Amino acid sequence: MTRARGVAMRRIHVGNALSAFGLGFTVPYLYVYVAQVRGLGAMTAGFVLAVFAVAALIVLPFAGRAIVRRGPLPVLLAALATAALGALSLGLASTATTVLLSAAALGAGQAVMQPALATMIVDCSTSDTRSRAFAMQFFLQNLGLGVGGLIGGHLVDTTSASSFTLLFAIEAAMFLLLVVVMATVRMPHSPRIADAPGRSGPARSSWKQLLGDRAMVQLCVVGFVLFFACYGQFESGLAAYGVEAAGISTSALGTALAANTAMIVVAQFAVLRFVERRRRSRVIAAVGLIWAVAWVAAGYAGLGHGSQEMATAAFVSTYALFGLGEAMLSPTVAPLVADLAPAGLAGQYNSAFALVKQLALAVGPAVGGPMGASLPGPYVVTFLVFSLGITYLAVRLGRQLTAAQDQPWSAKSRVVARGGATADHAQART
Repeated sequence: MTRARGVAMRRIHVGNALSAFGLGFTVPYLYVYVAQVRGLGAMTAGFVLAVFAVAALIVLPFAGRAIVRRGPLPVLLAALATAALGALSLGLASTATTVLLSAAALGAGQAVMQPALATMIVDCSTSDTRSRAFAMQFFLQNLGLGVGGLIGGHLVDTTSASSFTLLFAIEAAMFLLLVVVMATVRMPHSPRIADAPGRSGPARSSWKQLLGDRAMVQLCVVGFVLFFACYGQFESGLAAYGVEAAGISTSALGTALAANTAMIVVAQFAVLRFVERRRRSRVIAAVGLIWAVAWVAAGYAGLGHGSQEMATAAFVSTYALFGLGEAMLSPTVAPLVADLAPAGLAGQYNSAFALVKQLALAVGPAVGGPMGASLPGPYVVTFLVFSLGITYLAVRLGRQLTAAQDQPWSAKSRVVARGGATADHAQART
């Protein structure tokens, strides 16, 4: 079974990299493609970006139930086929209606991929290997997005619609290739944490059951603030603040985004050893403090009186600090969601958390964009407070978690110490 898990996990990681690579090809160029290349205007392009979020919010409440009933693999294959159809039709669309319908299909498929892949990782990992598996997933996603965006940028030509058609065709091909790869995965069953309270009895795929889980509800609140205060600001409020208040050039903004990705790629496995031996709630709390420092640096960049070079350096460091926090969260939050889920309901819990993420990513730009551009002082103070709020909420969350959920490594060590020779003999028999 261990070998089967390893084979399945490698294919899942290949799938994550391929899907991210395909998305990196097109996501940065959607606005230009719709507004300029197809000549449909800025309003239609804005609607296309909104359709992605709306489609995700519509399908995610049903995705969890489907994963629980059918399993993550069939749901993933259906999502990939839908996304491939959406990508290919988007590359051929020339009217506002066809563009919006294609974007809806692509957005819905992309949204369902996330909880399906996350549930597959849960089913192919144990509490010992789960943090490392999710860290690898996050690393490959960022690497795939970066490489895809870099190659896509060299292929696009704003004077040629056919170059964008090629781009979307490559994205569709990546999704179809992923269908072939994932169809060969043999899914094992995953053990669950043994001493989590209230986990006995038959599993019911019910939102009522999930909403009655106080620890999960608190984690969703923490997750909303995390995604709202950081991820929801990258390309909207923080970018607008940097350009308007800090006078950051577009090239410096690109450097800041590159610094974020570079920090994730470099720091991901460096921080993993530190993170996986610490209480998960304390790691999340530490991320809140790191992001608070990042917002202080952003405040200096736009509101300080230093030179333009110092402002640029402070702004780039803001994105780098955000990347450090992301690297700490990737092996922490997703495994915690999995360990909170009752047996058989990992798909429901993953979908619920993905829904919270999409809500935050929809609200974050809508709030942060106008504030960052026109109210720089209140903008920085507001999100500095939100970052400190992450720390407070994470400490409160820790009081709802068992030792096995908050620090599974130490909980296992205590069980082994109490079991003594009996535990050793049981392991030998296994």
